[in-house]
Amino acid sequence: MSTRKKELLHAALAYLLEHGLANASLRPMAGQLGTSPRILMFHFKSKERLLQEVMEEIQIHLQFSFERMSESGRKSDPPLRRFWKWATEKRNLPYLRLLYEAHIIAAQNPKVYGPYLRKTSRDWQDAVLQNLSQSVRGEDMATLCIAVFDGLLLEMIMTGERSRLLAALDKFVVLASSAKR
Repeated sequence: MSTRKKELLHAALAYLLEHGLANASLRPMAGQLGTSPRILMFHFKSKERLLQEVMEEIQIHLQFSFERMSESGRKSDPPLRRFWKWATEKRNLPYLRLLYEAHIIAAQNPKVYGPYLRKTSRDWQDAVLQNLSQSVRGEDMATLCIAVFDGLLLEMIMTGERSRLLAALDKFVVLASSAKR
């Protein structure tokens, strides 16, 4: 990826964090980025490809953060809980809000975004599966952990109720750790 394309990608991400995706239009975005829609098309080929690359950039950041937390954490604080704390910090929540908005929009256009959504799902499945303890490790438990996290995070985005949702996550961690394979 060229230096200019990387710059535009990071600037587009910052723009979308501020404005969201629902009404994203290339002309206003390009204007705020100090470029033209034509230059964005040159680098990204389409608005959809630009959005997909922004989503991929967020995924890379999130999965790297999850893996780093999984490797460096205390055994008494499970990776899912550490990732929750990180994800719900004021500086990180906008990235997740944008990502969930992007996934909902992408799900409405599976012809364009289907491969991205399937790859993202597989990548998270693999990351979570690797971090489950041997006693509960399985695709079904990894899927359940992802679904619980996604559901609680969507509720967090909608309500802002951190303590209630952290208590629910803690309850899930206790239940999941006592599950049998």
